[in-house]
Amino acid sequence: MKILWVKAGGLVPPDTGGKIRSYNILRELARKHSVTFFSFYGAHENDVHPELKRIFDHVVFVPLALPAPRGFGELCDYLGRILSREPYGITKYCRRQVRHELRRLLQEQSYDVILCDFLAAAGVIPWDHPSPKFLFTHNVEAVIWQRHYEAARNPLWKALSWREWRSMQAAEERYLRLADHVLAVSENDRDSFATFLESNRVTVIPTGVDTEYFRPSPHDETPDSLVFTGSMDWLPNDDAILCFVKEILPLIRQQIPQVSLSVVGRKPSRRVQQLAANEKNVQLTGWVEDIRPYLARGAVCIVPLRIGGGTRLKIFEAMGMAKAVVSTSIGAEGLPVCHGENILLADDPDKFADCVVSLLRDPTQRKHLGQASRKLVEENYSWVRVAKGFADVLANVAATHTPGRLCTR
Repeated sequence: MKILWVKAGGLVPPDTGGKIRSYNILRELARKHSVTFFSFYGAHENDVHPELKRIFDHVVFVPLALPAPRGFGELCDYLGRILSREPYGITKYCRRQVRHELRRLLQEQSYDVILCDFLAAAGVIPWDHPSPKFLFTHNVEAVIWQRHYEAARNPLWKALSWREWRSMQAAEERYLRLADHVLAVSENDRDSFATFLESNRVTVIPTGVDTEYFRPSPHDETPDSLVFTGSMDWLPNDDAILCFVKEILPLIRQQIPQVSLSVVGRKPSRRVQQLAANEKNVQLTGWVEDIRPYLARGAVCIVPLRIGGGTRLKIFEAMGMAKAVVSTSIGAEGLPVCHGENILLADDPDKFADCVVSLLRDPTQRKHLGQASRKLVEENYSWVRVAKGFADVLANVAATHTPGRLCTR
């Protein structure tokens, strides 16, 4: 097949859940198919996207002059786009120059399928193009903003979250209806889309993990240590750590005073930095090249998310390393996990703290959960297997959408 993959926000380095998922699926697809990767993202120094030319047949990049996230410039950019019916998560990327470059590419080349990666890129897709068009949804975006709205305390942030939720809800329904086929990452997400989309137009693509890269480590765990991994410039991760340190960590310290927490991920917010500076045994690493040593040293991995959608790769990565995981239901939403068998789930702060304490005090229980979780991902969720299923869906839909043979590599 000839595949045109369109993505907002860039692909490398693969340091967020969405990038990791897309990168690994794309890398596997490119081994057997002809892939053109088209991406638009905020211009930045030391851009490594040109290196993708070694992986894909053709690469097109459109760096954009975007304001720094969470700053005054982004607020001004947001206010300048507030009259648009589209959510800011789409309008910030989908500029006229991007639409022009994409249409020019489609005039020069033909493709068996066009894939829109994340809803953020939907605003530039020519939905009237004759090639079958897929929308790869890593989350139910409207649900994330609904949860932001429900969790917000600041009146301005609550108002902005409400507006983004409502506009995202309308955009999500509109673009999913325009797509010839939708790819979701969990049964929960597919059920959400079923309220306005026929079930035969949605296929679930499970989350995967590189089970050779994330594997059990011989390094010893640090006693009474917790670890959280994830990009800290993603608001659900920021909210999770703020909530955990304020509401759950004190409960754990009542029973294990020496407990430590490592927060491993890029660009922690000023609020998280200030909170960690005043807390004993809370370490912020910022960006790290390799998260595996931190996962290896952590006795328990925590995923205390209150906001989110899709599926969390951080859980499968910890499971690949045979680590015991404690998560909220939202944190583990959409993953094929079972409380007490390969993970512990708790939503109440007291219960979450009790689960963490029980694992810190019981190495046998930690080992049992870790071994069960490793077995789960090793046997069922390698990226090779996930990508094969992904390619099969593309080929099957493309074969019934247009007559004749597909283009060959």
